[in-house]
Amino acid sequence: MSPRTSHNYTFENFAVDVDQRVLLRADKPVPLTPKMFDTLLILVEKSGRIVEKDELMARLWPKTFVEEANLAFNIQQLRKALGDSARQPRFIETVARRGYRFIAAVEKVVNDDGQVHSQTTNQFETPGPPLGNGDGFASRSSSARYNTIREISGNHVTGEAAAAGPVTRPRSRVSKTMLLVAAVVVLLIVGGWLLWSRLSNRPQSSPAGRTIIAILPFENLTGDADQDYFSDGLTEEMIAQLGSFDPNQFGVIARTSVMHYKESQRPLDQIGRELGVEYVIEGSVRRDGDNVRITVQLIKVGDQTHVWARQYDDQMQDILALQQKICRDVADEIQLALGKPKPSQLVQKPRPTLQSYEAYDLWLKGQYFLNKRAVKDFERAVQYFQQATDKDPSYANAYVSLATCYALMGGYMMRPQTEFMPKARTAVERALELDERSAEAHTVLALILQNYDLNWEKAETEFRRAIELNPSYATAHHWYAEHLMWRGRFEEALRESNEARRLDPHSLIISADHGAIFYYARQYDRAIQQFLAVRELDPNFQRSGLINHAYEQKGLFAEALADILAHPPPAVPPSMYWSELTYAYGRSGQQAQAQRALGKLLELNRKQELGAEAIIWAYLGVGNNEQALAWLEKAYAQRSPAMTYLKVDPRYDPLRRDPRFQDLLQRAGLDQQ
Repeated sequence: MSPRTSHNYTFENFAVDVDQRVLLRADKPVPLTPKMFDTLLILVEKSGRIVEKDELMARLWPKTFVEEANLAFNIQQLRKALGDSARQPRFIETVARRGYRFIAAVEKVVNDDGQVHSQTTNQFETPGPPLGNGDGFASRSSSARYNTIREISGNHVTGEAAAAGPVTRPRSRVSKTMLLVAAVVVLLIVGGWLLWSRLSNRPQSSPAGRTIIAILPFENLTGDADQDYFSDGLTEEMIAQLGSFDPNQFGVIARTSVMHYKESQRPLDQIGRELGVEYVIEGSVRRDGDNVRITVQLIKVGDQTHVWARQYDDQMQDILALQQKICRDVADEIQLALGKPKPSQLVQKPRPTLQSYEAYDLWLKGQYFLNKRAVKDFERAVQYFQQATDKDPSYANAYVSLATCYALMGGYMMRPQTEFMPKARTAVERALELDERSAEAHTVLALILQNYDLNWEKAETEFRRAIELNPSYATAHHWYAEHLMWRGRFEEALRESNEARRLDPHSLIISADHGAIFYYARQYDRAIQQFLAVRELDPNFQRSGLINHAYEQKGLFAEALADILAHPPPAVPPSMYWSELTYAYGRSGQQAQAQRALGKLLELNRKQELGAEAIIWAYLGVGNNEQALAWLEKAYAQRSPAMTYLKVDPRYDPLRRDPRFQDLLQRAGLDQQ
């Protein structure tokens, strides 16, 4: 009979007993669910190496679909049990967009019939380019490598002393029967929750017979990084064109998600799995003076067959017509591959002029800055879009993008909507005069009707029209989901949000707003779980700051304050920072700190008029309902985004029985929604 071999792991003052499935801290058991223990064991076994998310999910939930948010929640709970932090990790480090790495030094102790052998198992991967954590990564990993306490059940084991005698296996002070009963109960609870989560939160699959395509970022072969705007813009424009072609047959992954793979070396089969697509389009672009060369290849993901490839050479001023031709050729080839050949139905547009090409080039530059979604970049984008409309007053896309900038700027800059929304309306109305079939234009118009006019019925009509024109337009589904959320139609909102996530699976804003639906539906635990999943990808993503709202509604004020204080300006606008601090301090009973933060906020408002919502939240936090109602009236006059929250935001609950609030709800058109 072969000797029985068992092994344990130690790190700092923790010990992992693999046989008994127990984690001990200083000889005392640490409560873990089975999934948390399995997660820890996988990470510890591969200490110092990146464990990809796909591998973790496959091992933790084999043959079962779960949301990535479940993994993030599992990691967050494990960190909490270890006393660890995502922002300053001692044990579990997040490697952005890839997975996790156990960074503490780990000692593996192998017990073979009483013979104990000790070896360090935390050899780190060969350093490569920084992954997600920048300059702090190397120093933190290096210091962790030598920070180990090799202690198991009171016995100290060192490399030299490992052979001196056996190490007593750690024993729990809780009986095995109690542990077994507790484990069964936890399994039933967690299993039931995961099943419910799977059924209610899984993104919907694409309609039967609809082919899903990803147009990967076109490679810039000019040798000039300043030309990235052109190759990126070409990618974006082809996504828009192909997405509007025969929407019952084709679905196209959105720009945000495909740009995630720019300059990526990931294999196509992995990209296909991550995006859930059947075909990918790869290409490159080279500009040389007035000439352009574009190469395109269509690849079937399943067997990585190159279905079709072609090279196009043309004059730069003919680039718009060339894009239409490429999209038509690709669509025809896919239909041929599917055995459904039929003529392409792309809308024929007039042959471009030199002025329209110059306007297009300016539009591409504006899109480059618009997609960054930062205040200073909005302003630069507006300049380019205005120049594009001056160059070619008939260029509809430039007016759509100009309207989008103005429609978003008030919220991002925390300034009154009256400053921007009239300009947005003028631009989008001109866009629709030029191209009534623009899904993007109808989507922006819907946003204006909703946020500024508070015309909910007409806004919904415009959202539905946009989706009818281009079912692959993720932003239309995303903003429509928000619209349904504001009206309290949460089940419908989740369906639309799931469709947006399917079309744009790597979009942080869509993922964060999925969490917002849970928050406004008062499902706070699910909201926190979703926001934590976003934080795993980008710890500083501004919209995920809604997590502190969920903490507050659960009475977790210490967690809320810690989160707010961890993201000071310029990570968030100063007005938002002081508003959130006032609310959290006030609700937690720390009135002196709340009044100090309120003073900072009001001082900012004296220097420059702020959007009313920031001051409303602050007064609600300190319990001054009269001032909150007064500022709500100002918000109504400003057409502030605060009006859209009236029906569903739990922060308004202290005001709901006041007749003045009910009157405001009626004027905002949300009393019967």
